[in-house]
This record gives sequence, C-alpha cells and structure tokens, in this order.
Amino acid sequence: LVLSLAWLGPALGGEDEDEEVIEEEEKKEDEVLSDEIKEEDNVLVLHEHNFARALSEHQLLLVEFYAPWCGHCQQLAPAFAQAATELRNESSPVRLGKVDATAQTALATEFGITSYPTLKLFRDGNRTHPLAYTGRMDSQGIVRWMQRRAGPSATLLQDTDTIAAFINSQDLVVVGFFKDLRGEAAQAFFEVAAEMVDMTFGVAEAAELFQVYGLSADTVCLFKKFDERQTNFPVDLARGLDTAELTRLLRIHSLQLVMEFTNETSNQIFGAKIPHHMLLFLNSSSPEQLSLRDGFRAAAGGFRGQVLFVVVDVTGHGADVLPFFGMTAADAPTLRLVKMENNRKYQMEQDNFSDSAIRSFIQAVLDGKVKPHLLSEEPPEDWDTRPVKVLVGKTFEQVAFDETKNVFVKFYAPWCPHCQAMAAAWEELAERYKDREDIVIAEMDSTANELENITIHGYPTLHYFPAGPGRKMVEYKSTRDVETFSKFLENGGMLPEEPP
Repeated sequence: LVLSLAWLGPALGGEDEDEEVIEEEEKKEDEVLSDEIKEEDNVLVLHEHNFARALSEHQLLLVEFYAPWCGHCQQLAPAFAQAATELRNESSPVRLGKVDATAQTALATEFGITSYPTLKLFRDGNRTHPLAYTGRMDSQGIVRWMQRRAGPSATLLQDTDTIAAFINSQDLVVVGFFKDLRGEAAQAFFEVAAEMVDMTFGVAEAAELFQVYGLSADTVCLFKKFDERQTNFPVDLARGLDTAELTRLLRIHSLQLVMEFTNETSNQIFGAKIPHHMLLFLNSSSPEQLSLRDGFRAAAGGFRGQVLFVVVDVTGHGADVLPFFGMTAADAPTLRLVKMENNRKYQMEQDNFSDSAIRSFIQAVLDGKVKPHLLSEEPPEDWDTRPVKVLVGKTFEQVAFDETKNVFVKFYAPWCPHCQAMAAAWEELAERYKDREDIVIAEMDSTANELENITIHGYPTLHYFPAGPGRKMVEYKSTRDVETFSKFLENGGMLPEEPP
C-alpha cells in the first residue's frame, strides 16, 4: 500500500497524505512488535511478541489456538469468553488467552498446532510442556476444569462430622483414604480428581476415618445414594494406583445399575465405554410392561462393567432410536443387545423377560454362540432395471460375490451430504457401464441394511468385489469422479500408477 501511494503521489500532488500513510503504517508495526497485552471480553489477545510476557504474568494460562474461518472456533468463542469472565470475577489465578494460529505461525509451529480449536494450559510460565485441555467445550466445562487445576483437586476431610457431611452433600462423591497424602498412590488420586471434573473428590488420612468406613489399607471409595451405597477400590500393594484403571472403574460404577435412556443420560450412556449395551424397549404407559423392569434389573448385577443395562421408553426419548433397530413402538416390549464396537445387534429368538433367560442370552452372545440380527429392507421390484443396481441385506451376497461379475458398491446414508454430492457421478458411471455384462455398479443404504462380515464406519464407503473365487473385497479410497472410477474399473480394481 505504501509503495503504491508513493508511485501515485507525485501525479496526484498528495505528498502530505503519503507521509501520513507511512507514519500510520509505522505506528501499526510498532503496535504489533510491542509486548502490550490487549483483551477482548476478558480474553487475552496473544501473539509472538507478548506471549512470553503473558506466561510470566499468569500462573495458569489456558490458550486457545484458533483459525478465524473455523466454524468450531466461532461456536466456541462466546463460551470461551464467558468462562474467562467467570474466572476473572472470582479472582482466580487462571486467565484465558487466544492466538490466531493462522497469523501467528511461529507459535503454531512451536506448539504443534494441527487442528482448530486446540486448547493448551501453561503453568508457572513453562512453555515447553503445556498440558492438553481435556474438558468439555462449553463455559461450565472450561471453568470447572480450570478450577480443579487452580486449587486442590480433592477436599481434605479431617474428622467424622466433616466426612459424613461431604458424603451426604451429593448423590455421588469419591473419597480417597491414604495413610500418606504425599505418597505415590495419593498423588495419582489427585491426578484423577483433577481430570474427572464432573465428580466431587475428597481425601482422608486420619486413622479413625479408616476405621469408621471399615478400611485397613489405602482405598478409593465411591459413595452413592443409589444402588450399593459404598463401592471400594483397594490400592494394589504391588502395582500402586493406576490412574487409567481407576478412571474406568469410577466411570462404570458411577452409573446406575439400570439406566433410563433420556436426553439427560444419553451422554453418560455413550460416554461410559462399556462394550455391550442390553436394552429393554417398553411402553411406559403400560403398567404390565413397566413391571418387566424387575427381572431386567435382577439380571444386571452380574455383568457390571461388561454390559450396560438400559431401559428405553418407546413413547419418549427412545422413539428417536427405533429406526436404528428397524423397529416401531408396536414392537415393545422387546430386548436387544448391541456390541458397541461394530453396532452388531442381537435378538432373542423369542422374548423372555425373566432374569435367568436374560442372563443366559447375554452369556451366549458373549461366548459367540448367537448370530447377530441383521437389518434388511425388502428388495425393490425394479432393483436391477436401472443402471445403478439397488442392493439390500437379503440380496447382497448373491450379487456382490457373483464369481462372473466385477461389482462396485456404494454404501451410503440417505441423509449424508457427501453421498448426495457424488450421486450424479455414480449414476453417470453406471450409465457408462450398463452394457458391460462383467461389471455391475450398485448401491446399498447402510442405515437400513446390515451385513454380517462387513462393517461400514463412514459414508460413503466404496468397495469393489472382483470376479472369481475367494470372496475378495477391495476398498476404493481415491478421488470420487467418473474418470478416476473408470480407470479403477478398467485396471481390474487398481488405479494405474501415474508417471512421476
């Protein structure tokens, strides 16, 4: 800009204006080079020239590295500002800052920023080992995560009255009993407490408190106002306290033995990372169906940590998940077991709601003695009359593994925008090969049809099934356009190597 105006100045007779522009540019450059720290909505605006000063002035500094064009960053911005305001109003040693990582490339490189937003916590001015933020991306989550790191992560409980009041204060609390609060086991417990901000932690070392709660060695206790009232996790004398294992156990045992699937509990249910879910679908308006919960609950105790038991009301929040199981409300009451790693669903041959029948069914699934229940639509009457053949679960095997055909299949979801974007190219490809006897272009709606040995993890997924014996399958991972598809097909399910 300065050079452009310098060229134009003599012609325009604007010499004074040029000097003003140059002075303004120099002023802006001085501002950028300054280590002054400005704020926007109580969030420190940081760059490479004031970053060191910010670290030296603030004991705990949570920094968001963002990109101005990033939708997730734009969504986070008001929550981040609200958290910054709340923490500042309570005179916390914590401050929040932000760095435009697209402009401050030196900082982005130094801290290994590869995605946006990325949040890192800097403690006591140390810029070599920042801590990755692991909390929720909302104002409350940020505030609680930072509060745990600003103060003690667990409340010290020194006498019987204090610990009793602490245990009764909430539906669920965690108390660590340690004979040495400076020992390794206690320090590991404090780490867990700092991370699990959605639970309340206390710690005790008084010998009388060990006695009151029936303990003789270091133990972590989960106190609940539901199910069993106290669950103990003794510290292994040889291995000490494993933070990952304690976190897993607390997550599992903090859930009710039988969960009701609601809008409020859905995050807990899916966040528990329990490998199997046993579901009882019922209509809550029917007293007869509600009574089935007793047998369901009686079966749950023996599978804790391995199978999560969930009651789904088909007339409430559970109505939204019925299509995933190929069900309607009229199918209730019924039982399903889901293997979470691949969404395989298992169904009793005939529903039996007794606790012994439920236990036997679950054990048979865990032992691999039950085949999954696979969804399938009915094949459309005209499934093979159009250039793109329409496959369903029932017809997939006979088409895809026909030894005389090379079959190229698109697995899609009707609501998927990526699938919709490539629909025209897939139709054009099918039109191009409609007269080839040895090539079939097909598609299958994977939200309504399931296959026993093929799991679809994303949409669209493209698989090629070459002619000949052996049930071979090749996943297509290249560009989704007609010409590249054609090269792939003409080369027998491989893209030809391009010359360098």
